[in-house]
Amino acid sequence: MKDNFDLIIIGGGILGTSLSYFLSFLNKSKKIAVIEQEHNVAQHTSGRNTGKVHAPYLYNPEKKKLFANAAFHGYEMWKEYSKLQNLPFKKDGVIEVALDEKGIKVLEKYLKWGKQNGLEQKDIELIDKTELKKIEPEIKCEAALYVHRDGSTDYSTLTNSIMKDSKKNGINFLFNKKITQIKKIKDKWEITINGDHKIFTYFLINAAGGQAIDIAHSMGVAKNLTDVHFRGEYWKTPKKYHTLTKTSVYSVPEFPDYPFLDPHWIVRVDGSCEIGPNAVPVFSPYGYDTTENIKEFLPKILEMLGSGARKTIFDKQFQELAFSEIQSSMSKSVMIERVKKFIPKINSKEITSKGTAGIRSSVINENGKFVPDVILLEKNSSFHILNYNSPGATGALPFSAHVINQLHKKGLFENEDMEAQCGPWKFNEIIEKLEK
Repeated sequence: MKDNFDLIIIGGGILGTSLSYFLSFLNKSKKIAVIEQEHNVAQHTSGRNTGKVHAPYLYNPEKKKLFANAAFHGYEMWKEYSKLQNLPFKKDGVIEVALDEKGIKVLEKYLKWGKQNGLEQKDIELIDKTELKKIEPEIKCEAALYVHRDGSTDYSTLTNSIMKDSKKNGINFLFNKKITQIKKIKDKWEITINGDHKIFTYFLINAAGGQAIDIAHSMGVAKNLTDVHFRGEYWKTPKKYHTLTKTSVYSVPEFPDYPFLDPHWIVRVDGSCEIGPNAVPVFSPYGYDTTENIKEFLPKILEMLGSGARKTIFDKQFQELAFSEIQSSMSKSVMIERVKKFIPKINSKEITSKGTAGIRSSVINENGKFVPDVILLEKNSSFHILNYNSPGATGALPFSAHVINQLHKKGLFENEDMEAQCGPWKFNEIIEKLEK
């Protein structure tokens, strides 16, 4: 029957599509599909981000080894893939600035982490403000971490390209298909889409991004966890600002335990510049506008009050930070003033165009704490990838390979050829590099 599959991936973001890419090379005779509710891949977070290919200097090697490894190898893989496919990729670096002594201490820690995560002397350096002035005269700070092994790309374009490769190898992409029910029928999952159409699969991977927790809950998984959503907004700068800096500029986050980022100065792969993102609390993974947020307000509040998130929403510091982010959404100057601290030349009156907003979903545990790491759960012939956040796009290819390898090793989903050539890479060689 045409609606019977060996494996179904829920979610056509960069992660779900990367999973389909490798599975398509490793399994020539198996029937695999990706279900996506939108009309194309990368319609949400995957195509609505800074476009940075991150070096792994922000990640504690003891706590986030997998993410750091994935980011390290992801840089080279995206660079190689982009060159092969003639897609936009620019090694332009990033500068992380410290505005005070406290910030300098953080940069020193990042330098140490970066080198532990594989970066070499030529890839990352801590420089004082005098040295930085020679390189980037418009940046004002006390010290800076100059990360040379960092790049810019367009993740929407990359995701569309790997989707085409997957399709060539026989992967089915089922677009405009909203899942309304998932239930187990004997040895198969029965997935109801668009209210009445049913498809079946032996194995299911939940890579639904902002909806991954909801999907997991509907299948009886991760009931102790909930998620909160934050809309990241951007402002486009006029052309006269496009030459202010050669690289993107980040500032040390003041509250690293929360998913609130100090806005960055972003130089995109096409040379244009933006300020952002902030992190405005919203009530849906698709809460780009007021209508959607009003519709989802009550259900989301009730869900949060019935979970560990109730501790978070009543936490005074969280409330203050959330209010500050809401202010940055309501007032352009509030957001731009944050960046003006390290790029004083910009003028909020000259910045008038909004960029594309994206939504990031963060997971909160039963104790009311934000979970910093990706969560991987397996149950009843299903595998759930939850809380897959930054640098998720950077590490999507090697992380996907890791997941597929783990499923194979555990006998959860066995692949036909683990040494297959997957575009420019042999699959087993990717795994060897990741596990070093």
